[in-house]
Amino acid sequence: MKFILKQEGKFKYIEEGEGMPIILLHGLMGGLSNFSAVIKFFKNKGYRVLMPSLPIYDMPIMKSSIKSLAEFLYEFIKFKGLKNYIIIGNSIGGHIGLYYTKLFNKAKGLILTGSSGLYESGLGSGYTKRGDYKVMQKKVEEVFFDPKVATKSLVDEIFETVNNRNKLIKILAFAKSAIRHNMAKDLPKIKIPICLIWGKNDIVTPPHVANEFHKLLPNSDLYWIDKCGHAPMMEHPKKFNEMVLSWFSKRNLNTSK
Repeated sequence: MKFILKQEGKFKYIEEGEGMPIILLHGLMGGLSNFSAVIKFFKNKGYRVLMPSLPIYDMPIMKSSIKSLAEFLYEFIKFKGLKNYIIIGNSIGGHIGLYYTKLFNKAKGLILTGSSGLYESGLGSGYTKRGDYKVMQKKVEEVFFDPKVATKSLVDEIFETVNNRNKLIKILAFAKSAIRHNMAKDLPKIKIPICLIWGKNDIVTPPHVANEFHKLLPNSDLYWIDKCGHAPMMEHPKKFNEMVLSWFSKRNLNTSK
């Protein structure tokens, strides 16, 4: 399903549905299409779903950091006048959500799936043979338990990105920032409800990372999806959406009040 990408000022974003706001944050190598099934599901369940395009390739190299993206998120939320919202972040998107919460503590709840922030295995690395399409295809397939999820269009998109020198430099800068901004000491201070949805076969942020997040976050719930890699919302969208909806009910977060 195609969604309209709006542009207002410096913000490009998808906005679908009406109701309690849900903000979606994509990963470093991810894009707006990664959350298509989530947008479609929740816009039809009485939620207002917003997904900003993160300015990963637009920020000056000296400002290419997790902190800068968290501040960008703050500006976007302020621009849209959002209140009583929930953030869902995958990979570096989860990290941005955590760092945003550390700085501003304004969300009602946070859902992390395959989030960075504690440990990153090869985040932004392995592109020395980026000109070799087969090598890149294998690398993309490894992100998922089922390699078929790595469609040709997805591989083509990432292949184009890593072979663009300017984009690759930005990706590596943000990957280094993610490693520098380890949040182990910050997590015990984050008190909002947090839902961890993790693929049992994630090799980028392996299962022990989810367990560590769960241990350090004082108000967290941990859910597992079997036969699933680093992006549960892409690989098992139905299970992912049902888990999110169930968690909203469990934590009484399914109203905008």
